[in-house]
Amino acid sequence: MDNHPMKSNSKKMPVVFLGHGNPMYAIESNIYSQAWEQLGKSLPKPKAILAISAHWLTEGTSVTAMEYPETIHDFGGFPQKLFDVQYPAPGSIGLAKRVKELVTSRNVELDHQDWGLDHGTWAVLKSVYPNADVPVVQLSLDMRLSSKEHYELAKELKGLREEGILIAASGNVVHNLRLVDFSGNQLYPWATRFNDFFKTELLAGRHDALINPELFGEDALISNPTWEHYWPAMYALGLQDSEDAIEIITDGIDIGSISMLSFKFG
Repeated sequence: MDNHPMKSNSKKMPVVFLGHGNPMYAIESNIYSQAWEQLGKSLPKPKAILAISAHWLTEGTSVTAMEYPETIHDFGGFPQKLFDVQYPAPGSIGLAKRVKELVTSRNVELDHQDWGLDHGTWAVLKSVYPNADVPVVQLSLDMRLSSKEHYELAKELKGLREEGILIAASGNVVHNLRLVDFSGNQLYPWATRFNDFFKTELLAGRHDALINPELFGEDALISNPTWEHYWPAMYALGLQDSEDAIEIITDGIDIGSISMLSFKFG
């Protein structure tokens, strides 16, 4: 994509939240990666993608602004085959500048070299757009903000939907790595309860409960010992319009304590 500002597009783009889960799903076909593949086939082709991943935490807000973002392998203990994966999507300095222009509540730093595309972004986009032919810009998560503040920040980006930009948030609404069970035998009731709570409020359009998840009590706090994987869902919610259809793309609790809930607005 060139460096000029985004131009208007008559068709409003959808917004997606993808529960990215185990990084191995980037190279192992399963029900989740297959659903992401089908999503890519059903979506209108965007001019570019603005990705919000749980894996880029900053003090302040930054956006990648390089022509060729690096594929970041921000994990350990996985097979070399996963580290060998590259997702060579181009960047878009024009989109990065547009994000900075739209967000007026705070300063957005243009990141020219420090970050790139982390696995929260490329591990799902590899299935959605396997040819890596759509420019991708990644927005950081300011770790100092609350869920509600992330939700409010997202609203400032709504104009991008009218400009041909797909906004793809990637995290997990239940994410407790300390209690994962790779055998697949464990099913924690608290994880199911909180996932079901989120889905019920989502489908009912009740955002207030979701932007204050700690009010749900102990299930919420066990499901999210830290909140960075939950926050990307707040961006999807903040970008929802009242007329948007809601579609559940994937669902379920994986490896005991990770929600694979993914959804689409519009």
